[in-house]
Amino acid sequence: MTQNNPPYQPDAQFAPLPRHDDEIDLRELFIALWKGKWIIIATTFIFAVGAVLYALSQPNTYKADALLAPADSGEGGGLSRMAGQLGGLAALGSVNLGSGQITQTELAAQVMQSRQFLEYFIDKHNLWVPLMATKEWDAANNQLVINQEVYDSQTQTWLREPQGLRGAEPTAQEAIQAFKDMFSVNSSRDTGLYTVSITHLSPYIAQQWVSLLVDEINQVMRQRTITEATRNLAYLQEQLQRTSIAAMQATFYSLIEEQTKTLMLAEAQDEFVFKLIDPAVVPELKDGPKRALICVLGTLLGGMLGVAVVLVRFAFRREDEELEVRAV
Repeated sequence: MTQNNPPYQPDAQFAPLPRHDDEIDLRELFIALWKGKWIIIATTFIFAVGAVLYALSQPNTYKADALLAPADSGEGGGLSRMAGQLGGLAALGSVNLGSGQITQTELAAQVMQSRQFLEYFIDKHNLWVPLMATKEWDAANNQLVINQEVYDSQTQTWLREPQGLRGAEPTAQEAIQAFKDMFSVNSSRDTGLYTVSITHLSPYIAQQWVSLLVDEINQVMRQRTITEATRNLAYLQEQLQRTSIAAMQATFYSLIEEQTKTLMLAEAQDEFVFKLIDPAVVPELKDGPKRALICVLGTLLGGMLGVAVVLVRFAFRREDEELEVRAV
């Protein structure tokens, strides 16, 4: 006699859980966004108001620029070409005949951005206060408004709180960095022209500083060339007196002639490195800040943040609901 056993019934606690679709339904997503619309609206509104207030609190800045052309279109000038012709003789002693790898104009553009030149420029023209303590520009009186918490105009003393190695008076590194933040030198590979620009709270100071920079770099490079050519001439004349070989004497005479030409040109030309094509003028329209762009970006950022908050809340709520279903 056979006994029919009942079919196997698995224990309920070991039964497989029902499957749930992990994909997010777009309809649910839109419903979640609609339910959280007030969060999105509030966040967007707060960020929009903040962006407007920030944009309005920023003072206008003005940008002045000058267009410059190289004074000498030759690659390094005649002296570099002669150095290539004379080879080893050009390396005699301390005579600097150039290698032709960088032009005088390219060198001047780098010197203009160097720390040594900028510190010299700031010191010479006494730019410390307008550079480091300016709060805003009074257009009605054409005067800079000095931040009295930083600099006392009556006693001419700095009032900043010392921080680390930086005391109340600004250091050269601070001033140089502040100047670099508003100053730029750009070159065009197509035309070979250079653009020097300054962005400042005052349009008059922006124009003035650009003009001073162009004049100053021409004078610095001019004086450097005069000093170098004078030293080279003295050395070449000394070597000429020491040799009796006719070929060597002819070579030294050629070098002396080339150095003399360089010295004469440096002493005669004011625009030694850069020729002014389009001088800087006082800008009539502001260059910044871009208030409309700030407001638009602030509003978009607020809207995206609001949407993100709503979606995160929706994801957590959905996960909690799934856990409750599985626990049943």
